[in-house]
This record gives sequence, structure tokens and C-alpha cells, in this order.
Amino acid sequence: MSDLVDCLPRPVAFVLGGGASLGAVQVGMLEALEEIGLRPDLVVGTSVGALNGAVLAERPDGAVTRLRTVWGELERRDILPRNLLGLAWRLTQPTNSLLGTEGIEQVAEDMLRAETFEELEIPFVAVTLDLDTGGARILDGGPLVPALLASAAIPGVFPPVTVDGHLLVDGGPVATVPVREALDRGARSMVVLDCTVPGPRGTYRTVTDVLTRVAAIQLRNQLESALVTVAAAVPVVVLDAPPARWVSMVDFDQSMALMTDAHVAARSQLAALEVHGPGLYGEPFARYDGSRRVGPWRGRPSVGPLPALPIGPKRTRA
Repeated sequence: MSDLVDCLPRPVAFVLGGGASLGAVQVGMLEALEEIGLRPDLVVGTSVGALNGAVLAERPDGAVTRLRTVWGELERRDILPRNLLGLAWRLTQPTNSLLGTEGIEQVAEDMLRAETFEELEIPFVAVTLDLDTGGARILDGGPLVPALLASAAIPGVFPPVTVDGHLLVDGGPVATVPVREALDRGARSMVVLDCTVPGPRGTYRTVTDVLTRVAAIQLRNQLESALVTVAAAVPVVVLDAPPARWVSMVDFDQSMALMTDAHVAARSQLAALEVHGPGLYGEPFARYDGSRRVGPWRGRPSVGPLPALPIGPKRTRA
């Protein structure tokens, strides 16, 4: 068992961010955490992070094996429509989404046996965006699958989901990596599983390239803002990103490689990591900038580019 297990104050939250098909990265990270014997007391997830997180919270023992099997078999056609004519027809209709929820709902039901939050072994929170209030809405009770569909309902792609009278969509616009939500739920330390994969910088040749880059900038700024507050209060371990590669967020063909890359990166980081009080341990921002800079894991928190982030450990006397 790693010393990290004893270094992180309880309760420990695992925070799983969104990222569509890049969610396979989180499986490799979870495998590395399982190897050192670190289990969460709380799981907080957004979008695909909510799907993976629910499986972990249901039965931590064997969760990695189950997730690896699901992600190894998952194909694009399981989520996206095979009939392009049907998709084109929806574009001509008065509808609030390009796709229905049938595919993602089937995946969620296949991944889980539990039907409600109350059946999960570990407390679990799914983060969504309330379309009416414009703020994050936290789901932690009642039927499980509708909550997961809401957390993963990418606006315009999947339809909003009504839960307890609230019209909800993917929580990414307000909390792609929900560290604030984990702190609000009482976490005294957290491990962040951000499934963003750095892509090599280059010429932005297509509309998709430009939109993807703009989204990365927005998400980076969102995360920076959240970490300033959270890392000042508790230790935040941000697991290392896998090596850069070209991969689309709707590409499931590289899932096995992503799981392997993430496992190797996280295992190497965890082997050298020491935690000494509140601070930011790891490099959370480089993955959004198209690079992969390795942070100083041993002995002190690494810091991002913002001076407001903690610059060193706050040691406490025994």
C-alpha cells in the first residue's frame, strides 16, 4: 500500500471530469489508483465522468475490470446513429437535439446494476447544468440512469432531461471538472481524473479544429478559477495526462491505447508523489495547451501559471 493512502486526509473525493469518448483515460487512472490501494469516500462526476464514477461508486471492488471491458467493447455506433439520413431528417424538424438518448441510455444500463443512488456503495454526485437557473444542479438521490443521462446530455447533441421538475443538461459548461462541488460536499482531499488528452499544436485548418481549441481555452480558464479556491483549502492531486495524440472526442477506436497510456502516466506519478497539506499536486493546465509538462511531484505541490495558486505545502505539526 502506498504512503499516499495515509497522506490524504479523509474523506477523499475522486473527481471525474467530462470528455465524451476520452473517458477511457479515467479507466487507466483508476487502475493506477487501485494498485496503490487508494479508494474514495466520495465520487463526484460530470458527463462521462459521472458514468464512470457511478460504476466505481456502485462496487469499487472490480470496478476497473468492468469499466475496462465496457470501454474495450464500446463503438461509435453504440452512441451515435448509424442512419445518417435519419440524422439529416432531424435537422429539418423542430427538435432540441440532434440525437436521441437511446444509445447512451443502453450503455448506462449495461454498465450498472443499481437503479438508484441509494443502492451505491460509495456516496456519489452527478453534476448537471440547470437550463432555467443557469447554475450547477447536483444530483445525489433517486433514480440513477436519468441523472446520468442529464449529466451527459451535451447541449444540442442530446436532449435535455427533466429530473424533479428541472430541465437539465451536461454539467460541463459550469463544472467540467467539478472540484468545487467536491469541496462543497465535505472532501478534505481529492484526486482529479481529468480525461482531457493533449493534442499536438498545429494549424487550425477546419471548423472543428478551431471550435475544439476554443473549448479547451474555456475549460482551462474554468478549471483555473475553481482550483484557486479549492487548492488553498485542501490537497488536490491532479493525475498526469497521457502523452499527446490526435484523438477525437467521438472516436472510440483508441480506447485501449488511451487506457494504457493513462495507466502508465498515473502509475509513474503516484510512485513519486508526496503530499504535505493543502495545495495543488500535479500539472492541471498543460493538457489544455497542447503540451505535456511534467510537474515536480515529489515533496511539494506544483503550481500552475497563476500566482494565486498555492506555492508550497502547508505543513502541520504532529
